[in-house]
Amino acid sequence: MADEQHITEVSGTGVPIPGDDIDTDQILPARFMKEVTFDNMADYLFYDARRDDDGERNEHPLNRFEGASIAVVNSNFGCGSSREHAPQAMMRWGVDGVVGESYAEIFRDNCKSIGIPAVTTDHETVTELQAWIEDNPDGDVEIDVEGETVSYGGRTIDVDITDAMQEALVEGIWDTTTLMYSNMSKVETTAASLPYVENA
Repeated sequence: MADEQHITEVSGTGVPIPGDDIDTDQILPARFMKEVTFDNMADYLFYDARRDDDGERNEHPLNRFEGASIAVVNSNFGCGSSREHAPQAMMRWGVDGVVGESYAEIFRDNCKSIGIPAVTTDHETVTELQAWIEDNPDGDVEIDVEGETVSYGGRTIDVDITDAMQEALVEGIWDTTTLMYSNMSKVETTAASLPYVENA
């Protein structure tokens, strides 16, 4: 279950996104980073990969599995530049969690910062899950953040999640902006005590 802040599990249908070393420029092409908000980022997710040479939608998984909320990826996903726009676009498209072989560290940290669990498991397990999703597009995939498991099709597999991500999600401290605002009186008290901060 997940409330406003505490994320202990996420579930929904899956979308397989196969391929190693999928970088942030593939996930969110750089030309769309000129926008001043993240509001339209879902429209740009895998923008080039999802279209053919004529600009028409192709058979990319995100076109075939619309409405899915659990992305299943391979190794070194989110490598390249550190743009926060990549996980923001995934979240706005509807991704609530990611299962993969491995992630670029900054991509994984950016996922944590917006409340998306990114868990890992081995290559064989990932490819089996991707194949199962292809065969069961309406089947549920559940990520148990506390229990460090993924369940689908009557199977439960063990996965890994970093201690920092697990603690942040389960304890509800991943949204640092909300956390800061909820402790604004402490922030103001600390700021007032600092000799280099001028009172407004």
